[in-house]
Amino acid sequence: MPLRWEILHAQKLVHIVAEGSVTRQKLEDHFDAIVVTDAMPYAKLFDATLAEPKYNDDDVLLMGARLSAYTATLESGPLAVVAQGDAVRTAFGRFVNISPSKRPAEMFKKEADARAWLAVQVKP
Repeated sequence: MPLRWEILHAQKLVHIVAEGSVTRQKLEDHFDAIVVTDAMPYAKLFDATLAEPKYNDDDVLLMGARLSAYTATLESGPLAVVAQGDAVRTAFGRFVNISPSKRPAEMFKKEADARAWLAVQVKP
């Protein structure tokens, strides 16, 4: 499965793992699941170490529109992405630029660093 996620309500964390081809539809499915389970304000830890982004500029604009609809009424928690490849780094930059959310978002090479950063971002 190219994109899977676990919503940890007790920790107020969404842990997402991407492996292989990740399309706009797969990302939108995960956005929808987060909204439906009231996890939008949770911290997100996105492991994209093995991800291959498969979307174009139009897809990014469509995802931005969907996120605009969500963030118009819902708070969005901090986002930490773990990745190393140029393709994911570029996709992350495009995603952050198009996202209407004012949440903190950072990219890390190691999951431990991402988790440590998220721990500081999360409000008690």
